[in-house]
Amino acid sequence: MKTSNYYISGRESNAVSIAAKAPDWFKGRQYKKLAPKYHFFKKYKLDGDEESYTRQYYKEVLDKLDPKEAFEELGEDATLLCWEKPGNFCHRRIVAEWLEKALGVTIEEA
Repeated sequence: MKTSNYYISGRESNAVSIAAKAPDWFKGRQYKKLAPKYHFFKKYKLDGDEESYTRQYYKEVLDKLDPKEAFEELGEDATLLCWEKPGNFCHRRIVAEWLEKALGVTIEEA
């Protein structure tokens, strides 16, 4: 498994969107269980508070999911996609860290 954004890896056959909305041209699989909730995403875009966003993302999304089940549903060769450029704060890297910690896997950014 790896992470990337739509523009780098969105045309790969194993690409999986984990955002609330994918680009119109994206034809890959979508896994909305990992999508951030609009209210805390909107708040983050206004205040840039990464710690608050991460806490809310865990509380409202990740804490309600089983990491092993999510990993199996996504597939070990999946490329998890969202909008942000590599190196920018984003939920796909929070997901990667969650899976790495829970399952002992390594998930690189493409």
